[in-house]
Amino acid sequence: MTNKIALAESDEEILSCFSVMTELRPHIAPEEFLPKCKRQAEISNYRLAYLLDGEVKAVAGFRISDWLSGGKFMEIEDFVSKEGERSKGYCSALFDWLVEYAKGENCRQIKLVSRVTRFDAHRFYLRKRMNIEAHYFSLDLKN
Repeated sequence: MTNKIALAESDEEILSCFSVMTELRPHIAPEEFLPKCKRQAEISNYRLAYLLDGEVKAVAGFRISDWLSGGKFMEIEDFVSKEGERSKGYCSALFDWLVEYAKGENCRQIKLVSRVTRFDAHRFYLRKRMNIEAHYFSLDLKN
């Protein structure tokens, strides 16, 4: 596997992540993706990292934040590999890259939220030595 991992900086790079991201976030229309990414980058420093091996194979959306409870951390909001390319090491390589990036940013921890039904993802995170630390609660406010 010869791959390149980078931050999506340009509009073209961000848009190249859409075909993979849509597998995790199918509710986002193609024309909404770039504006949403840019808006989140502006208000909360959201970034996209991607793994390229001929084409984009895996994508992670993340932000660096700081909480009173634990200090500076990276929150991985989106983490997905292309259908048909899973279990080939792409997400593992991207995750390891994110760990090094977080260390370089002096983060104390990496956090992520995963739906309770995503058992394969849970196994992956546990293999990557992540701990289950909390329950994450939500309240829908739509009418």
